[in-house]
Amino acid sequence: MTRKFNAIPMKPINNDNPYTFPEQYELYEQRFLAAPITRRAFFKRMGMGMASFVVLGDVLASHAADWLAAKPDEDTIAAWIHVGEDNRITVYTGKVEVGQNIRTSLAQAVAEELFVPVDSLSLIMGDTELTPYDRGTFGSLTTPQMAPVLRRAAASLREMLKEAAASEWSISKNSLQLDKGMVSHPSNGKRLSYGDLAKGKELLKPIDKNAPLVPATAWKIAGTSVPKVEGIQFITGKHRYVSDMVLPGMQYGKILRAPANGARLLSVNTERAEALSGVRVVREGDFVGVTAPSTQSASLALALIEASWQNSPQVSRSALFEHLTTSARAGKGVGATVSSAISNGAIQRSERFLIDYIAHVPLEPRSGVAEWKGDKLHVWTGTQRPFGVQEELQRAFGLPKENIRVFMPDTGSGYGGKHTGEAGIEAARLARAIGRPVKVTWTREEEFKWAYVRPAGVIEVNSALDSNGKLSAWEFYNYNSGGAGIEIPYDVGEKHHQFIPSDTPLRQGSYRALAATANIFAIESHLNDLAAEASIDPVTFRLAHISDDRLKAVLQASVEKFGWDRSKPAQAGFGVACGTVKGGYVGTCAEVEVDSGTGLVKVKRLVVSFECGAIVNPRHLESQVVGCVLQGLGGALFEAVDFKDGEVLNPFLSSYRVPQFSDVPSIEVVLLNRVDLSPAGAGEAPIVCVAPAIRNAIFDATGKRLNRLPMIPGGRLPV
Repeated sequence: MTRKFNAIPMKPINNDNPYTFPEQYELYEQRFLAAPITRRAFFKRMGMGMASFVVLGDVLASHAADWLAAKPDEDTIAAWIHVGEDNRITVYTGKVEVGQNIRTSLAQAVAEELFVPVDSLSLIMGDTELTPYDRGTFGSLTTPQMAPVLRRAAASLREMLKEAAASEWSISKNSLQLDKGMVSHPSNGKRLSYGDLAKGKELLKPIDKNAPLVPATAWKIAGTSVPKVEGIQFITGKHRYVSDMVLPGMQYGKILRAPANGARLLSVNTERAEALSGVRVVREGDFVGVTAPSTQSASLALALIEASWQNSPQVSRSALFEHLTTSARAGKGVGATVSSAISNGAIQRSERFLIDYIAHVPLEPRSGVAEWKGDKLHVWTGTQRPFGVQEELQRAFGLPKENIRVFMPDTGSGYGGKHTGEAGIEAARLARAIGRPVKVTWTREEEFKWAYVRPAGVIEVNSALDSNGKLSAWEFYNYNSGGAGIEIPYDVGEKHHQFIPSDTPLRQGSYRALAATANIFAIESHLNDLAAEASIDPVTFRLAHISDDRLKAVLQASVEKFGWDRSKPAQAGFGVACGTVKGGYVGTCAEVEVDSGTGLVKVKRLVVSFECGAIVNPRHLESQVVGCVLQGLGGALFEAVDFKDGEVLNPFLSSYRVPQFSDVPSIEVVLLNRVDLSPAGAGEAPIVCVAPAIRNAIFDATGKRLNRLPMIPGGRLPV
């Protein structure tokens, strides 16, 4: 007797998801972990590019060795899309959902090409066993890079379905009509579902690079405000984050951490912790952790460990900026023509900008669950780079990569801060030592102290205007914070820009928009000051130096919506900034109110115009822009990591200032839809002009130039 075996048994991102929700873990284990047949092997053996169902007896009759093989080649449809017998379409991508709503936008891209509703699709994302390899979800690359791959795979599938139906009816495929997962005969009313056509077809064919794509001007699903896929799960609290997971027999882990960066463990006494019921202490060199039946008992056990440490001298925040310039790992380089143009300028200006470290402050701190099955390791963790975490685990444990499976449930934000898999690795170390599944969830304090931060930096700018008020020379140096967004987008006679790496006291890494926030802050602030010295309106000055029509369009759109020429209220100031990064173009106008007596600064209004090519989902794009603006407020006004001798001094939300509801101004978003251009990412660019627009508004109101981020950590102008 044979029966059908579904290679993709459950719809992801709901309560039936076997690898996201622990109450279904036992069923998942029976179907997947114990079975020798993997999806990789399934398609290698059967050559079924679209078919999700096969006869199990046929599989069992084959040699087991034939099934231990790789995933379908990434140039085949099978690697990306499958059609089930029930007409459900499953899409695979190594990209992950961290709140930017790419689950919806990618579903829209596929649905558009297949002429099906979005709710007929399921996306499996960030599962290293099932999805094609992906470097990670960062750099606003999902929309410009992944969406075209899925669109092309879907278009190839659509054309193959049409060919199959045309062959069935002996007619031209060009006469067929497709709608809602059905192919219709043009004259006799006959219909075939995609599932009917896909069943049993050998579709390990390569993606057809010539398959026609639906142009943006003809979009019916893409380009519309489709509601967030499975959004109800998040609103009702049914979505399970890694920190919610419970596996059978699972223990809770805590890690002993040094009091400061660079501290060395001298001695440790774990007797009192080990005396607690159910507690296990794990020590591997300087790695010390505990496991227990509950988070509370694990925390108690950790508190009972007595450890002594030796601290090493560290650079503190008070000496940070001097350190970044003196520890530079390269020298300045500038051409003679730039130096000459600056010295000959009618107006010359030099400025220095200081950028503090800031924390990512994700809504969900790091969390990892690990389970060993012999020499097989499964890890669930919130990360932007599941394949990167797989590689970290491979290095940590010396396992073949195919023995490690990383799952990434939709996760509560990252902002560039979750490229690594610390919690998953820690959980795996503890789980290996005790022979049971272990979950490690970082506290907010651990997140502040031990996650990497956005790089601090020093930026030096020298420039000159000629006698006609034109920008004749530009010299720009960034120490440590990075090279993203470093190139000036304005017309300039002679220019030189350079990123100079430095030694960093704190662990640093990626952050939303990378260094573009710092660099564009310096560019737009300095340009504003040049315009002031030349007695030229800052908008007029910018427009006179912009050749890029897209940049000019967003600047003009924001200025028009803002009402730049209107009269200012008492104690108010207006500021403007514009820039481009990651394929997105942004213009921002700010209105601030400054109390002349107290120095209290209030951001009253922000108008942000944004253009990123053809818009995939207007409502969610607007949400992305607003999210960027809100996060940008924190870095502009308040946020800074304070540290001394390697210890973070403000590791709590009570001491680390993030924007509050009372800080949020009126935010107006203007979206420019360029259906003639391919869509670009939108998760980063809108943040970059928040700080300089506010800074320039404060200058307009008070004449004070604030050249440090954050500008007003106490909420008031510095004395």
